[in-house]
Formats: sequence, structure tokens, C-alpha cells
Amino acid sequence: MKRQLPLAAILIVVFAGFAFAQEPTASPMPKPQLTRGQALRQLSSLETKLWEGWKNKDMKPFRSYIAADAVMIGDSGTANKDQALEDLSAPCEVRSYSLSNMHISKISAGTYLLTYKAAQDATCGGTAIPPTIWASSVWVMRNGRWRVFSHQETPAR
Repeated sequence: MKRQLPLAAILIVVFAGFAFAQEPTASPMPKPQLTRGQALRQLSSLETKLWEGWKNKDMKPFRSYIAADAVMIGDSGTANKDQALEDLSAPCEVRSYSLSNMHISKISAGTYLLTYKAAQDATCGGTAIPPTIWASSVWVMRNGRWRVFSHQETPAR
């Protein structure tokens, strides 16, 4: 028994030396937060890309920016990403559009609500769509990329 005590003491001293000799692990640097103006510029630019995609019958921006678990809200109810892409592929003729009154609200780090007014001259399936709408989009940062988590439109009076 006496022989085990010195061996245990030596092992404790050796392992303690290893523990103190380790380099401390640096904590990851927090990502800088966007200012309100930066978030507004980035997200209004992305929202405009989606409108351009709709006007030009280009589904690529929608496939790229709509989140896989998105919830879209329209006059016929809610839709997931696949349903929204199907709805967006309807035969529409967009002659012009303009976006104004852009406003951004921070929900949490990496999540923003973008609201705006849109004027549009368009028909879908031969039927004129409301010329003015109020819209909102919830944008989330996921894996370093912005994604639309939700979008809704309300015809203006």
C-alpha cells in the first residue's frame, strides 16, 4: 500500500502539469451585428430580386431565397415552399412594379421583418391583380445566408 501512494502522487503531479501546459481555447469572435440601415439595404435588395424574378418569370431567386420551412400567406390561405413555388409559376404578365415605404424591424439577432408598399401593373391568368398592396417578409439568417421565412400581402384600400 505504501508503494502505491508515491506512484499516485507522481501521476497527479504529471497530469496536473499537462493540464496547466495546455493553450486556452479562444472563444469564437461574435459576428458583428448589422445596423438598421445595413439590414434595410441588404433585405430590400433581396426583396427586389424576388420581385424581378416574378416579373421576368425566373424562379431561381425564389428557389434560392425561400426557406425550406417557409410559411407564405395569401388570399387563399397558407402555403409551404413547394406550394408557393407552384403558385408563383402561374402565368402572370408583370408590366411594372415599384416598392416604397420600406421599413425594417429587428425581431432578434439575424431575424428581421421587412414591410413595404408595392404598386404593380400585372395580370395573372388574365385577371388583373390588386394595383397596390402592403407586404411583409420575415427574413432570417441561416448558415450565413438570408432566407425568407414568411411573406404576406394585403390589398391596399
